[in-house]
Amino acid sequence: MITFAEKRRFIYGVDFSGAKDAGKRIWIARGLIKEDALMITGCFQAEDLPGSGREREQSLKALREFIGKQKHSIFGLDFPFGIPKALVKEESWEKFVVSFEATYKSPDEFRTLCKLAAWGKELKRFTDLEGKAPFSPYNLRLYRQTYFGIRDVLGPLMKNNTDCVLPMQKPSPDRTWVIEICPASTLKRENLRLPYKGWDETRRAARAKILEGMAKAGFLGIKEEGLRSAIVDNPGGDALDSVIAAFATFRALRNGFTFEKNSPYSLEGLVFV
Repeated sequence: MITFAEKRRFIYGVDFSGAKDAGKRIWIARGLIKEDALMITGCFQAEDLPGSGREREQSLKALREFIGKQKHSIFGLDFPFGIPKALVKEESWEKFVVSFEATYKSPDEFRTLCKLAAWGKELKRFTDLEGKAPFSPYNLRLYRQTYFGIRDVLGPLMKNNTDCVLPMQKPSPDRTWVIEICPASTLKRENLRLPYKGWDETRRAARAKILEGMAKAGFLGIKEEGLRSAIVDNPGGDALDSVIAAFATFRALRNGFTFEKNSPYSLEGLVFV
């Protein structure tokens, strides 16, 4: 059960992007806990944040500043927070994140060095295998998200001591909580894995069905019909992905964040599905 103090936390789901126009592609869903369920109260793009814009550097700076200021919130971000243990030289997850930018000078160098260290293979973390995540953290379709997420979001947040990344760090009541989620894995768990990205009516109906499926699980509501329509009408599915991220974040809060200290998660990170 969620404690009274935790009920006061805002829930944010972030559909992340490492693209050049990340401000347009990143969507953020905001929710409140109401009667042990998540009520979505807003859904917007990163370029709408204070001091943000469409360009990647500006929008990621605005995103991390926004995260750091939300002291009574928990954020679910959909990029890998780590890489497979066999590729990590640092002795702790915190040191890995803080030294990430110095270790990997660019996204392409990150992918190249990981592949070289893995003898050309795309290794997955224990949590990727467990949660049935579709890709390795340095897969061609994901490596930019991993790189810019760790370098431009987690790294600065860690250095500024503004957040707690769970479960690798202990939750502090006066800091923002941040967790890793994966919308694809969440949809698989809910048996809602449908083709939903696209302009045609079939894909729009799939987005509506996914929202209804999460609502039927008993944990999700949309505050206004206009907001629901805006989420369903977004053809790229990014708005919906942010809601799925918020849904997974809320469920993680309900279930708790503890794990064995010497488990693979302590170095590689953990996906909450």
